[in-house]
Amino acid sequence: MPNTLGLLRAVFPPKKFGMAVGIWAMVSSVSTALGPIVGGFLVQHVSWQSVFHINAPIGVAALAFSAAVLPQSRNEHAAQEKFDVLGVVLLAAGLLALVFGVVKGETWGWTSGGTLGAIGAGLLLVLLFGWWQTRMASPLLPMRLFRNPALTIGTIITALNFFVLLGVIFFVMIYLQNVRGFSPVEAGVRTLPLSLASVVASPLGAALTDKFGPRLTMPLGMTLQGAACFTMLTWEADSAYHLMWPAFIALGLGVGMVMASSSDAIVGNAPVEDAGVAGGLQATALQIGGALGTSVLVSLIAGRVGASLTGELTSAGVPAPAAAGLLEAKDAVAMGVAPVSADLPAQLKASIVEGSHNAFMNGVHAAVLTAGVLCVAGAVLAVVGVRRVAGHVHH
Repeated sequence: MPNTLGLLRAVFPPKKFGMAVGIWAMVSSVSTALGPIVGGFLVQHVSWQSVFHINAPIGVAALAFSAAVLPQSRNEHAAQEKFDVLGVVLLAAGLLALVFGVVKGETWGWTSGGTLGAIGAGLLLVLLFGWWQTRMASPLLPMRLFRNPALTIGTIITALNFFVLLGVIFFVMIYLQNVRGFSPVEAGVRTLPLSLASVVASPLGAALTDKFGPRLTMPLGMTLQGAACFTMLTWEADSAYHLMWPAFIALGLGVGMVMASSSDAIVGNAPVEDAGVAGGLQATALQIGGALGTSVLVSLIAGRVGASLTGELTSAGVPAPAAAGLLEAKDAVAMGVAPVSADLPAQLKASIVEGSHNAFMNGVHAAVLTAGVLCVAGAVLAVVGVRRVAGHVHH
């Protein structure tokens, strides 16, 4: 993925670069948002393994097509430089430890030695990587790139963008399937407004970024995502669909717009010879954001479910001793599944389902509130940090 942005920067003249990134972001956003629909169809009608197999023919087609149309583009100067193997190892190990610590935080406990140790080791290795890059003649990630505030903020906003997108899509799919009872395909189809909105938003974001610079489009995109998250605070276990699709559209518009403007801010503000590296920085930020989004938001849901499950069950009419006994099913409830079996009396079953789903929605509200606050912080950061519109790459 990083090479695609690097190629765009090498092949397109500055005045056409913004729209090229817009089209790139559109395809990127659409494919991300279409994943749940295509995946739902394959899981339902073929097998869960098929979601992996489908990549092989796509990869072969992409290789053949690339060989036919892509121009040769390489940095001749870089060909003589030594490859920074230690940099790769430090960065990979640091990011692995960091994400692993966050993913395991829910199971091990956030204050446990294992969790804090993994996160601490990850941060230390990433800092060590940064220090090592300043010592290298030919670094993997030249730290000089971060002297540009638009590029630095673009990187943070990219991570935030995918934190929200992948984190929210993850539990929206759980909500639609496990709480609402839709099939994987039905759930995927209901998120179509998100995909369609991101198709429109990417070229629109690119055009606005070309005209006004990322100082307008990055905060605008983050604000739309924040609005989507805050709208989800109104969702209940049985909300009508007309309460859902506006949030999907706002999220899709926000994601597409941020994708176009942050890619432009990162790759457009890097020197042409560093375009590949800047593309790599963007892709890494996106992957880390996505991995943290799913793990952090799911952990928040699980924590909130654990804290409120017993209370919600008793409120729904489950006798207190039974409600206390059902607490050990909190992991299932955090995935939207009510712990009921066929042999329970109908009245008790209905109460358990109601209480479990209400506890799950408490978790969802905690997650979207957190995501929404992060979006607002991102919007403020972009307004304050990305100053010079005149210094934009296209002028």
